[in-house]
Amino acid sequence: MSRPVTTVTPRTTVKEAARILAAHGFTALPVVDDDERLVGIVTEADLVAGRLPRDARTHQSGPDRAPGGTVAEVMTSPASAMSAGTDLATLSRVLLDDRIRAMPIVDGSQVVGIVTRRDIVRVFARSDSEIAADVSRHLSLYGGADRWHVEVHDGVVHIADEFDDETDRHVATVLAEAVPGVVTVRAVAAHPGGI
Repeated sequence: MSRPVTTVTPRTTVKEAARILAAHGFTALPVVDDDERLVGIVTEADLVAGRLPRDARTHQSGPDRAPGGTVAEVMTSPASAMSAGTDLATLSRVLLDDRIRAMPIVDGSQVVGIVTRRDIVRVFARSDSEIAADVSRHLSLYGGADRWHVEVHDGVVHIADEFDDETDRHVATVLAEAVPGVVTVRAVAAHPGGI
């Protein structure tokens, strides 16, 4: 997640919120109250709605949406949020399935960060060597530095266990799956000649 997170209040003007989004390249801003509790989220689409002139050539009838002057008038409330302990796969699925671009991360109701689709793309762009080093570091804490042989190809992790212990391979799989950038894990007993 990205932190510290830039937030706005319901009293922030739409113009100021737009300036913040443009200046930082953000797609959304969490909206917090005076006690720093999450009360909503304001997105690029929220800020643009009602601010573009109608095309007079279309002769459409019906009321235009009046552009809001403050974030309170245009934000989505309540906002969806997740805790810092949420599994990356779960968070990614919600972002994609619900077509959300940014998810505030909270500790209770306090905003502690934000995760965007761009953050998730960065995780999956990690090199195989970075992923292998992280997986090896996690596994060395569990079973010792020389017990595991780790190879990574396109985010797919192959783990060879020096010992033939199914429970330990299961734990190794769970530890490896927690490493950012891992797509899937295959843990097997080591055989002479490699994985």
